[in-house]
Amino acid sequence: MIAPSILSADFARLAEETAAVRGADWLHVDVMDAHFVPNLTLGLPVVQSLLKATDIPIDCHLMIEDPDRWAIGYAEAGAYNVTVHVEAAKDPIALARNLKAAGAKAGLSVKPGTPLEPYLDVLKHYDTLLVMSVEPGFGGQSFMPEVLDKVRTARRLVDTGHLTLVVEIDGGINDDTIEAAAEAGVDCFVAGSAVYGAQDPAAAVSALRAKAAAVRG
Repeated sequence: MIAPSILSADFARLAEETAAVRGADWLHVDVMDAHFVPNLTLGLPVVQSLLKATDIPIDCHLMIEDPDRWAIGYAEAGAYNVTVHVEAAKDPIALARNLKAAGAKAGLSVKPGTPLEPYLDVLKHYDTLLVMSVEPGFGGQSFMPEVLDKVRTARRLVDTGHLTLVVEIDGGINDDTIEAAAEAGVDCFVAGSAVYGAQDPAAAVSALRAKAAAVRG
């Protein structure tokens, strides 16, 4: 699955930019609060507008403090998948339950330096694991291949039935890096500038999907 990140889109033309990635599996929306990460992007009102402008399932990635308080609003608005950071959540198991009760899939994200092992029991309550392959906060960073060990661990646990979730990766995914990520076992690839920097974003989505599928089968 390919999830174009609107962090790389033209914020003045978001409705047109979502239409430009027709055929995408998810639309990845980075919500940043300038506290958990140093950048400030957009919030719930923009997500509510996007939900009216596209049929592509919205994948909200909340890089915010106190997601236990704020994340539920995105689920209630109609986001398909709402991902919170394990480093910010006070009670990630209760939060997963509340997100699902509000109608969304629940996602848990880990920063590049956060190990997976302490959270394996927590992940049993989640539908998506988002492995960050850059430091969260800004688009356009270089891919960190060392995080693929976490992907391999998650893939093994999914394949053996210990976890039931989508393995997603975010950061520096492009023509040069998607094959290594696919080989490690990623299901869903967030791509920002690789899609929105292309002349034809929809064609870029198709090309990335084909590259990943050639590896994963």
